[in-house]
Amino acid sequence: MSKDRDPKPLSGLVDRFMKAYGLEGKMEEMNIINNWEEIMGKAIANRTKSVRIHEKVLYIDLHSSVMREELQSAKSLIIQKVNDYAGKDLVMNVWLG
Repeated sequence: MSKDRDPKPLSGLVDRFMKAYGLEGKMEEMNIINNWEEIMGKAIANRTKSVRIHEKVLYIDLHSSVMREELQSAKSLIIQKVNDYAGKDLVMNVWLG
């Protein structure tokens, strides 16, 4: 058995691993969740209980019913901000709870 003398970038190996186990989208989703305040701002982040993404739907649970009503009319802006941050179409719809 010969040893491979050419170093391979670790990022390529991680990418292949994530793809093989169907986890490539999960890392992008976690990036959005972990950077929620940066994406949406402190005022919204402080009123957010939880954020999750499932099947291209962004679920946002809020503490404030007033904020929920305000964001109801801004769904397209939320989708745009999240997708811009992700660099691709990660979410297609928003559910506010």
